[in-house]
Amino acid sequence: MTARHTSATANSWTIIGGGQMGRALVGGMLASDVVQADQIKVVEPNAESQAWWAANQPGVALTELASAVPASSAVLIAVKPNVVSKVLDQPNGFWDGKLVVSIAAGVSLETLSAGAGHGRVVRVMPNTPSLVGAGASAYCVGSEVTQPDRQTIDTLLGAVGLAVEVEQSQMDAVTGLSGSGPAYVCLIIEALADGGVASGLPRSLAMKLATQTVLGTAQMIQQTGRHPAELKDAVASPGGTTIAGLNALEQNGVRGGLIAAVNAATARSKELG
Repeated sequence: MTARHTSATANSWTIIGGGQMGRALVGGMLASDVVQADQIKVVEPNAESQAWWAANQPGVALTELASAVPASSAVLIAVKPNVVSKVLDQPNGFWDGKLVVSIAAGVSLETLSAGAGHGRVVRVMPNTPSLVGAGASAYCVGSEVTQPDRQTIDTLLGAVGLAVEVEQSQMDAVTGLSGSGPAYVCLIIEALADGGVASGLPRSLAMKLATQTVLGTAQMIQQTGRHPAELKDAVASPGGTTIAGLNALEQNGVRGGLIAAVNAATARSKELG
């Protein structure tokens, strides 16, 4: 299949689905000057969501699918997986010349390509920290995606955090790790705070300390490039408090539990796909 090109404004986007992730990506694009507000059209049938866009992004046009897509060079499908097929079910040639990007979990490149009628399609797995510009997004590309298209995707996703290209065969593992990972980290922060409360700290203080500890440690690993095990050993002095705590974690299977969580989420992603 060869994508045919139709006239559209360069670097213009239609966002199909104006929920949390669509809002985050548009916000990142605007904040980093990837596009201007008048280059974005949002297709969102929900009245409450429409009101959010009108109040928070008044420069972005709310419009209908039939008029938005032909005037755009790229389309971001940000709807639930079970709605993607309905979105793609349009008259022949409707998606010609469009870079079609989907963030719907489990929807394969083959499904996107069949629906769009060409291979200029991209599958993305973002995660919720994209809402605060600290996301970790992975993407894989269809057979007709060009190098400039890749640069467009890197810029789009880079506006809200880290962007990496992977093989489609790795997307389920990405889902199990970075897609589901924020929930695991939230559980860890909650548990650390609970431990602080159990040891006598006020709840609000325990939560502040736990959150900042996780945030600071992640930044330290990222900025120094040192292996987590090396940084862990630097804290664990002989016979000290940290090694006692690490021993308790090992006895309670924390390491194995996290590995199992990623594997279980990966397996579930394969089932859903």
